[in-house]
Amino acid sequence: MSTIHVDVVSAEENIFSGEAEFVVLPGEAGELGIFPRHTPLISRIKPGAVRIKLVDKAEEEFVFVAGGILEVQPNAVTVLADTAIRGKDLDEAKALEAQKQAEIARNAATDKTEIAILEGELAMLAAQVAAIRKLLRK
Repeated sequence: MSTIHVDVVSAEENIFSGEAEFVVLPGEAGELGIFPRHTPLISRIKPGAVRIKLVDKAEEEFVFVAGGILEVQPNAVTVLADTAIRGKDLDEAKALEAQKQAEIARNAATDKTEIAILEGELAMLAAQVAAIRKLLRK
């Protein structure tokens, strides 16, 4: 069986490093599936779930990313995430509370720059909640 090396890193830490059968993640133009010997590629990624199918295991590693850059080489995938959270560390209640606070701040904002920043944060939090709910359905 052919495998591909996967690294998921954020500014804070190395989130995942290991061999995988394939990786699925939210590309800028839609969901991307990366298998061993994939054509080289560089793409921006959107907030969402990175699913890593581990070698010879039934389960998948799950990581939420808040956006970033993807680099694919034939035998390696590197995800450079703005922010990354391991699936096991995601907290739906905390994410919903952060979303509620961001909505309150967005409704009170009057400056266009502040509104844009808060709308970006709201989009990222909505993606995080969706990713958590998707993980919980498994």
